[in-house]
Amino acid sequence: MARRSGHGVRFRLRAVAGVRVVASYRRAWLAKDVVAGIVLTTLLVPQGMAYAELAGLPSITGLYTTVLCLLGYAVCGPSRILVLGPDSSLGPMIAATVLPLVASGGDPDRAVALASMLAIMVAGIMILASVAKLGFIADLISKPTMIGYVNGLALTILIGQLPKLLGFKVEADNLVGECVRLVQKIADGAVVPASAAIGIGGIALILVLQRTVPKIPAVLVMVVLAIASVAVFGLGEHGVSLVGELPQGFPPFTIPDVRASDLAPLFGGALGIALVSLADTISNASAFAARTGQEVRGNQEMAGIGAANLAAGLFQGFPVSTSGSRTAVAERAGARSQLTGVIGAALIVLMLLLAPGMFRNLPQPALAAVVITASLSLADVAGGVRLWRQRRTEFLLSAAAFLGVALLGVLQGIAIAVALSVLNVFRRAWWPYDTTLGKVEGLEGYHDVRSYPQAQRLPGLVIYRFDAPLFFANAKTFRDEVRRLAVSEPRPEWIVIAAEPMTDVDTTAADMLEELDEALNAEQVHLVFAELKDPVRRKIERYGLTRTIDPGHFFPTVEAAVDGFRVRTGAEWTLPGTEQPGTQPPPSGGGQ
Repeated sequence: MARRSGHGVRFRLRAVAGVRVVASYRRAWLAKDVVAGIVLTTLLVPQGMAYAELAGLPSITGLYTTVLCLLGYAVCGPSRILVLGPDSSLGPMIAATVLPLVASGGDPDRAVALASMLAIMVAGIMILASVAKLGFIADLISKPTMIGYVNGLALTILIGQLPKLLGFKVEADNLVGECVRLVQKIADGAVVPASAAIGIGGIALILVLQRTVPKIPAVLVMVVLAIASVAVFGLGEHGVSLVGELPQGFPPFTIPDVRASDLAPLFGGALGIALVSLADTISNASAFAARTGQEVRGNQEMAGIGAANLAAGLFQGFPVSTSGSRTAVAERAGARSQLTGVIGAALIVLMLLLAPGMFRNLPQPALAAVVITASLSLADVAGGVRLWRQRRTEFLLSAAAFLGVALLGVLQGIAIAVALSVLNVFRRAWWPYDTTLGKVEGLEGYHDVRSYPQAQRLPGLVIYRFDAPLFFANAKTFRDEVRRLAVSEPRPEWIVIAAEPMTDVDTTAADMLEELDEALNAEQVHLVFAELKDPVRRKIERYGLTRTIDPGHFFPTVEAAVDGFRVRTGAEWTLPGTEQPGTQPPPSGGGQ
């Protein structure tokens, strides 16, 4: 009995991702993971501080968050090299959720508590979704709407950081207001020249180094030079705002103290953050797994993100996601496992304990430069241009998502992005592509008469293809098109439905088919089905449609239906234009 219990404990431990990594760890990886951890830390510290301020929180919370999320994911995350942490795409969403709940000039401790509760809620959502195997939820945002969303987000971040870059503050309720106030402040001479020089120079330096010498940690170089310039030129005395001394040590385990009235708005923000975080993580995990030969486990990734957010939320942190740029740095530095992140977390803790004043002379415009360069990499303008060239309808979806973020805000923007994606799917199913088919000389099978206008037709027979499942939303569209074909000249005797694309028929559509078949029979026109999938055929039989639709009007292939009609009528194939005037035109409806 004891032996069986021991086996059970070991089995449960092996289910924890971190335990599996330790059990399979290779000694040859150690040196590479240590080096990669040191290199990664040079990026984690300035980005963690910058993204905390982007979220409207004290910069020190970015370091707390970085440490705890790295440790949480190392224990529960399935990927060997993904790096989690504060993220530029989540910062505006956190700020949009937390700051309205904190009065203007309010207590920063309350903002931290709200952000920590937000992280715990994100953790709960992720873990519950993992248990329920809801990893597919990441697919709720289509790529065109995601392109529009991230472009709107990038613009929001850029405009929001420009005042800090230039040395002044702006207060406004929306992006348009921020733009107006920004221009007014610049016109009024509020720009601090030294701040602008540090910020603009920092952006230029990061972009140049990233393009010309990508192996050099550009952010670290910029931060070191910015701190040195403060010491050499006394920029603090010339109006440049500095980070100042960071609190020494590490925060205690803390249950966030928030009001009951805060929970509903926090939960709404947590849903949006969880969705964006999951989409980012699945995307990054897929990209890096393809290089390393690992398998992406969406539900386990959700559990890993949940554990990282929970750890951060219990130690005065805020919501996190994966970072493609930091993961790429770790990969280039030779990372082989999550020990890289653990090394990075340990080094940040040592800094907080032994050298909290290391970044006291770091200029705030330098942090703004870090965030702005991240926003530039986040934007996908080329993707929007490609949509414009390739498919205008999807470009319009992308533009709507962009305007939703820019004009209404980031949380409303993610809701709009999801709604547009779902509506686009529904639109395609509501108005699917449909056509009539004909026989093309030299080609097997039957083909779209729009693509092959010279396709031959059989007098008295129409082959109609409807490229979607048949359900309540498009049943009327299908019925109206079949009725239009039934009254065309010459009048068809059979309307053959090439039903292979019909993957489903619901009860609403079944009732419609029964009524349609009875109406057509009264006009001596027969509805015939070909290539109907077996599961759909069984549903039709269960609905009792074979009581009205002749069982002999179901054929395994279109070819068999055509042969059956020709045997019955003796009809011969004819070219377009040789039939009587008014021959059946192709369907008028259908989306591409």
